[in-house]
Formats: sequence, C-alpha cells, structure tokens
Amino acid sequence: MRTPTRTSSPAAIPTFQRIKDYVLQQIQSGTWQEGDAIPSEAALAKQFEVARMTVNRALRELSDEQTLTRVQGSGTFVAQQKYQSTLVQLRNIADEIAARGHVHRGELQKLERCRADTALARQFELPAGQTTLFHSVVVHYENNLPIQVEDRYVNPAVAPDYLTQEFGSQTPNAYLMRVAPLQGVQFSIEASMPGTEVADMLRMEAGEPCLVLRRSTRSQGQVASVSALWHPASRYRFTGSF
Repeated sequence: MRTPTRTSSPAAIPTFQRIKDYVLQQIQSGTWQEGDAIPSEAALAKQFEVARMTVNRALRELSDEQTLTRVQGSGTFVAQQKYQSTLVQLRNIADEIAARGHVHRGELQKLERCRADTALARQFELPAGQTTLFHSVVVHYENNLPIQVEDRYVNPAVAPDYLTQEFGSQTPNAYLMRVAPLQGVQFSIEASMPGTEVADMLRMEAGEPCLVLRRSTRSQGQVASVSALWHPASRYRFTGSF
C-alpha cells in the first residue's frame, strides 16, 4: 500500500520564522526599500495574532543578520545592503554580482601605458626607472550603484594586448585569468580615506572611509598585476571561511 506523501503546513513552521519570512518577502519584492520603516512590533503582533515577544524574536534575529536596523525610540528599518566578496576564492566581480541576482556593468575611466615609479617597480620586481606598465581604472556597478573602483597596473610581458581590450564588456580580471593563468596571489585589506577622484566615482559622502583590497598576482613566474580595489565601507564587506 502506498504511503501518503506528507507536506508541510504553515502550522508546522514556527511563528517567529513565518514573521521573518514575511519581512524578507516584503524586502525582496521591493515593497520595503532600504531605509524604510517597517510596521511596529504591536502591528505585526496583531497581524499574526501572536504575542509581541514572538515578533521581537523575529526582528531581533533579522537585525543580527543585518537585514534590519533597530533604532531605540524610532523604530525598525530596512538596513542598507552591504555587498560582499569572498576572500577564499579569487572571483570576477561580474560573476559575484550575477550570483546575487543583480546586474553588473563596468565603466572604463582610464586605459594607458605608463612608466613605473620606484615603488611600483619594486612591487613588480623589475628595474626602477626603465619599467613600462599598463594602467587601467574601471568603476564597477551593481544595479547601477557604484561598489568598486578597480585601479590596476599590469605587466606587459604577461598580457601584451591589454591596451586593446574592451573593458566595458569584460572585466580586467576575466581577461587576465584567461591569458595569464594564476600561479599565486598576495593581498591585504585596510580601511582608508579615498581621494576626491575615487570618492566622486563611488558617489560617497564626505568623510566616508573605504575598504581597500590591495592585491598582487603572479603568472608565468613573475608578477602579473598589482591592483587597489576601493569599496565604500558603508555598502560593502568581505567574507571568508576555512
């Protein structure tokens, strides 16, 4: 005899979880936008016919997960989303954005040949004063919001056609991973105040800091690129796990 298939009923889901799911649905559908105030605990308790302590638990967990921001005496608001990047895997930012279900576009600000100063030549392990590098600056957007300024120097020996590329349709990272397979990477992250040019490109408020990922990659037995990736600290974070 066939055993009947059992399906979950709403009653099987804890009430606080149903409240969390409802809040997330309102945010994901765009009904509630970043910065919007959500209904009060009392209003949600009445809507779901539960005690306020149940609503409090749901909102507290969403606040801990940085989905909501609770301001004492003012209410609860949809938190500003912080786009994140993984440190364990060197990923193309366009792929990261697509994985979040968002739209990426890049705007090329600069693509040039330049002479390396002493500090850059040292980073590339090349002679000072006679080293020519390629230099690009690209602003990356997520859903039309600028989230990264990519300031990159490239060794012409590993990517001789770099200056002929169209970096509006592909990212420098995607191109370099194709022509100069990665052998190693070194990176550091720091909080730093951006210059006026970077702040303007990222549409940042005065006095807002950046999270800066400084990265050096190796390919074909030599340093392939050195980059500084600038992110507004208020809307970006890095994550990683081992």
